[in-house]
Amino acid sequence: MIKNLFSFLCVFVLGACVPAHIARLNSIRVQKLPILETQLAAADLEAGDPLYVRVFKEEGVLETWVRNRDTGFYQPFKTYEICRYSGTLGPKLMRGDMQAPEGFYDVTEEQLFPQSKYDLAMNIGYPNVYDEFLARTGDRIMIHGGCKSEGCFAMTNEGIEEIYLLAEQSLRGGSESIPVHIFPFRMTDENMRLHGNSKWTPFWKNLKQGYDMFEQSHYPPRVAAQGGEYLFMPQGFAYAGI
Repeated sequence: MIKNLFSFLCVFVLGACVPAHIARLNSIRVQKLPILETQLAAADLEAGDPLYVRVFKEEGVLETWVRNRDTGFYQPFKTYEICRYSGTLGPKLMRGDMQAPEGFYDVTEEQLFPQSKYDLAMNIGYPNVYDEFLARTGDRIMIHGGCKSEGCFAMTNEGIEEIYLLAEQSLRGGSESIPVHIFPFRMTDENMRLHGNSKWTPFWKNLKQGYDMFEQSHYPPRVAAQGGEYLFMPQGFAYAGI
């Protein structure tokens, strides 16, 4: 009974009953959003501008990039160390394989998950159309807090709170979604040679096309999927999104 009471704890704010996880999120906003806004401003960026996220498994980092209003291009903002991800290099194949995905995903406002048991979380949208074509299964793959992973990317509470706020502000600022591109490693020619004997090399060569397009333009490519292959186009072209 006591556990249930705490599960549905409400805090009264301005006469409204606010669920405990929303009250906690509001507290995080008050504490951390002004700091983020100051850091963004120092980089000539603004909260609410379009956000792009890249994840590199082997290097153990998650990068946030924000579009600069003056140049129109995305520039690096903050890089966060991944506390833990499960599995090895290579894509997620099936539910329960404890493998973190690789590929091209999008986070919408509906995929933000403030009531996560791991502080805060966002659902990356696995499986996407590409995964479904290959009959890959699983769901609820998150970027979340803490340091425990069962197919997700655990960023610590401090890390996810900043990442979540950046995503939330970007979506509130008008972005329909946030591209989240997950790679096995930085897809340089040298790294591709080092991992050239992997059975996933053909898959990684396809991922590298999207990686290279961003490296060249500093603008996330538009991504589609057809026949078990990712297709990429520079921003500005009509496409069938994932």
